[in-house]
Amino acid sequence: MFCYNCGCHLSEHDFCTACGADVSLYKRIMYVSNLYYNEGLEKAGVRDLTGAVTSLRQSLKFNKNNIDARNLLGLVYFEMGEVVAALSEWVISKNLKAEKNIADDYINRLQSNSSRLDSINQTIKKYNQALVYCMQDSRDLAVIQLKKVLSLNPRFIRAHQLLALLYMDSEEWERAERELHKCMDIDRNNTQTLRYLKEVELMLVPDENVRQPAKRKKEETIRYQSDNEVIIQPVNVKEPRRGGASTLLNLGLGLVIGLAVTYFLLVPAAESNAQLKAQESADRIIDQLDAKTVRVQELETQVTNLNGQIQDLNQRLEDIVGEDGTLETIDGLLLAASSYLETQDLEATAASLENIAQSVNLEDTSEGFQSLYHMMLTAIGPDLSKKYAEEGSGAYREGDYTKAIELLDKAVYYDAANGDALFQLGRAYDRNGDAAKAVEVYNKVIELFPDTANARNAQSYKNSLGAE
Repeated sequence: MFCYNCGCHLSEHDFCTACGADVSLYKRIMYVSNLYYNEGLEKAGVRDLTGAVTSLRQSLKFNKNNIDARNLLGLVYFEMGEVVAALSEWVISKNLKAEKNIADDYINRLQSNSSRLDSINQTIKKYNQALVYCMQDSRDLAVIQLKKVLSLNPRFIRAHQLLALLYMDSEEWERAERELHKCMDIDRNNTQTLRYLKEVELMLVPDENVRQPAKRKKEETIRYQSDNEVIIQPVNVKEPRRGGASTLLNLGLGLVIGLAVTYFLLVPAAESNAQLKAQESADRIIDQLDAKTVRVQELETQVTNLNGQIQDLNQRLEDIVGEDGTLETIDGLLLAASSYLETQDLEATAASLENIAQSVNLEDTSEGFQSLYHMMLTAIGPDLSKKYAEEGSGAYREGDYTKAIELLDKAVYYDAANGDALFQLGRAYDRNGDAAKAVEVYNKVIELFPDTANARNAQSYKNSLGAE
């Protein structure tokens, strides 16, 4: 471990033996960072990739220069199928430590395999297209697209999870379970995967607490006791009865009375009931027609609303996949990073970054995209700022203050810590006759670089402008 102040190797004491700086808190911070790194390494070893990402991020919060933690975080991202995030971590690692850094090997392996880079681009495009299909409720097309994504990148966890979710929506529980188990093979402790798997298992396991009611056997006999004997008599067997003339007469009278009652009482009641049922049927049909008319109007309204939503979604799709859409912007950023790593061309890289900043709102992009963009800006900023500062100073000396302002403003934009360029920008505004802008720049010099020669000179020039 080396001293943060002078770079000398630290001993067991809580102070630096070379410069005397207090390093007790610094040692604790480094210890906690290494502790989280070791924890992330152990979790990655047992394929707890989500837990490893959490631990490694904590390690980098305590020590952003922990190269081992940053390289391991890139490997974990790459194992989870997040290639852009992995490349971002490796590029940052390379800029923090340019020599003897294994991140060089990782980046070179990606750059040397052009088909691999093309496969990564195709994976991003197809996954985003699957998301578009999901928003359009075209689930079959989304499933096909996700299968293509997984054929290109079988370890893309988010694609496995989305495919499982689509299978769950279509109640194909066994297929969903297979996809989730594939996620578990890659990352054993992913919270979202475990939540989906719990829902699938609840649908696949039958409820054993539900019992079918027992059926009673139908008794086919009747038992009764007569004196000392038990007599068993079948239910459907009737004992024969003796009949006579009185029985026939009674049957005849009953039949006549029944016919009379049917003619005088039941027939009018049946006719009345038939008319009432016919009226009820007519009323019911009218109500159904009214309900269908209302339903048709509701459906027409829904069709109008859906047409509007389709137009909005088409516009959003055009914004995503259009000439200046999000996918094109991601491709542009990856190409800019690859070109810079190969050629180290500052001006071409700066032009690419400026075009990207003009074509997309950085706040709306993903975390990996923003991280790579700011990393590229940090990598080229100091050298590009120095170049623009030299050109601006030359224009200032030649008396071309307008050109000097333009060049010095770029120098300050690419490196806010360039105090000389900021002070000379104030002088260029002063010489160009823009006193208000000159005072504004002088105030920035005084605020950002106190107790420096530039700050004292800026105060002097500001006072002279105030006197005028």
